[in-house]
Parts: sequence; structure tokens; C-alpha cells
Amino acid sequence: MWLATAAQLGAQGIQPPAPSAQAPQRDSVLARARYLKSIYRTDDAIEMLSELVQPGAMDEAVLGELADCHFQSGDYESAAGTYFMLTARAPENILYRIRLMQAYFRLKDYPQSIEAGREVLKLDSIPAVVSYIGDGFRQIEQPDSALWYYRRSIALRPMNESVVAKAFNILITGEDYDGAIAITEPFLAEDPDNTTIAPLKGLALYRRGDYDAAVEVFQRQQDIGNDSYAIHYYLGQGYWRTKRVWRAEEELVAAWQIDSSDVNLAYSIAAVKRENYRSFEGEVRPWLEKAMAMIQPDPALMSRLHQQYGLAYYGRQNSWDQAIEHYKEAYRYNPNFISALSTIAYCYEQKKDYRQALQWYERYLAVARPGSDGYEFATKSVAYLKGELFMEE
Repeated sequence: MWLATAAQLGAQGIQPPAPSAQAPQRDSVLARARYLKSIYRTDDAIEMLSELVQPGAMDEAVLGELADCHFQSGDYESAAGTYFMLTARAPENILYRIRLMQAYFRLKDYPQSIEAGREVLKLDSIPAVVSYIGDGFRQIEQPDSALWYYRRSIALRPMNESVVAKAFNILITGEDYDGAIAITEPFLAEDPDNTTIAPLKGLALYRRGDYDAAVEVFQRQQDIGNDSYAIHYYLGQGYWRTKRVWRAEEELVAAWQIDSSDVNLAYSIAAVKRENYRSFEGEVRPWLEKAMAMIQPDPALMSRLHQQYGLAYYGRQNSWDQAIEHYKEAYRYNPNFISALSTIAYCYEQKKDYRQALQWYERYLAVARPGSDGYEFATKSVAYLKGELFMEE
């Protein structure tokens, strides 16, 4: 093509410009920079490419490689700036816009990332980009908008378990358990034993209070070999809720063997062991002490732990003093636990320390609801104790 043109120009007495001596050098440098980028020597590649950038010139291939190098090296600010220039030059180039969206996201400039993603969707409905926009809305704590984009992404690509899980988490955080279950069902219709999505449905069933249905889901997961912490934990909790405490103990202990960092799990194991009539000193107490050792003092949990101690001692002969000590602690941590007052009074009564018993019953009556069973019991006990004390005098 160039020879024909030269001949034509020569016939007219016009000399064509000589081929640029810079072109082969530019192509060689560009090829070398691409190789360096491919072996993660991005700093060297950037240095070489920067030498090809000329003021006022717009070499798209060079700038594209330079932007990729900045992105690969983690310099997202430079990458975003370069991709922004490239999108201005080539507005129909989807790759540049996707990279711009990703660079803004890495910079935690989520509104800009969302806007860049929306520009991509004007060119092509790419499910991954739709999901990316959802991630941006989730980062700026706009869950309704995030959920809208996740649902749109699922409509485009129904079997994307990652996006289904993200949508599920928004729904279950908002306590929309029916919605959370519903979003898993199309996926599970195609892949009923999926080890990511099926346990999520089980969790939503459990949170909704459908314990038998939840147990069925988690048991199926265990049967097919899912031996994860969550399966054992929620299977144990489900069995406990459905009064199958022997199975509950087995599963909760199995969960502990996988992850022993959850104080609530230690508490649950202590509680089911007590319900299974295990030895308090040998099996229940060690788990309560594990829980005690793990917690930063949380009043609600401390109250529950002391209540479990109190329940254990309450049911043992000649252990009234220990029961009183723990019920006092349970009440101290949770003053709304007013039934502890009548229990303490009853323990003193069993010890025949009638004066202390009377004081604690009267404390209970001062805060209890008149007409309740506890109120009536305490009233009768007060009358009895006053009679006993009168006789003693």
C-alpha cells in the first residue's frame, strides 16, 4: 500500500514522509512492558511505558497498559485517573469502564464506583457488574438498593450462589425470614444439596422458629458429608429446641471440636448437659467455667451463666448456700430477673433461715405483678414465715 502511494506521489513530484523511526521502538517497548506486567514486574513496566507518554499525545494502547499496571500494583488512584481519560477517548469501550468501576471501588469511593457501573450497564447488562453495583450500595449502607441490584443480577444469572448469599444476608439481617427463604428456593430447585445455599435456608427456618424444618435441612447436609461448624452448631440448637437434648449435646460438642471460640456455645453445652442429667461437678460445671473464662463481663450473659449454676445447685441436696450465691449474682447482673428474688427466699426457707427468707420474699413482692403465680406463692410463704417467726418469739 505504501509503495503504490509512493509511486503515485513520485509521479507528481511529491516525496512521501519517511516511516517514523519511533514506531518500531514504541512497539518494542510496548511488547517488553506487556511481558514485564505478565510476570508482575509492574514497576519496571510502568517506568518503560511512562517514557512513551508524550505531552498532548493520546496513545490509547500505551495508556491502557499503563492503567493496567497501576491497577495491578495497587495504585488505584493513578489507575482511576488513567481509565477516566481512556473512557473519555473511547466511551464505548466496556473494559475501560469496568476497570474504572473497580478502581473506584478499591479506593472506597463507592458512589463513583456505582456511577461507573451504571455507565457500563448502558452498554451491556453484565451480571457481574450488576452485582458489583449492589456491593457498592451495601458498602454505603443502602441495603434496599443493594438488594434491588442483587435481585437483578440473580434474574440474569440464577445459579450464582455468591450473589444469592449476599441477597440472603440482607434479608435475614432485616429479619425478613420469608423473603430469605424465598430467594434460596429457585437455586435449590436446581441444586437441592448445595452446601452454601441449603444451610442458609436452614438458618432462615431456624430464625423463623421452624425448628423441625431447620433440623431436616441441617441433618441432610450432615448426611451428605457437610461437616462444618455451622451444620453441627445449628443442628445442635435445633435438636435442643425440639427437646431432643441427647442429640443436641452430641452436635454441640462436635461444633466445639471444630471451633472453640464461641462463649454461647460453651454455655449451650453446659445447659444441655444439665438437661441430660449429667454430673454437675464432672460435666456441667467445667463447661460453665469455660464460658466464664471466655467472656468479657456481659451483664445479660453473666446473669444467664449464674442462673445455670444456681439451677444446678438448687436441684442438689444441701447446696442451698451455693444456689443462693449464684442467684444473687444472676440478679445483680440482671435486675429484671426478679424471679431470682423469690428463689433466693425459697433457698433461705429450706435452710430454715426464716428471717432472711422473709426479707427476700418481701423484696420480691415489692416488684412482682400482683395476681401472678409467683406473687401468690410468695404471699402465702410470707404468711407462713411470719407465723413461724411469731412462734419462735
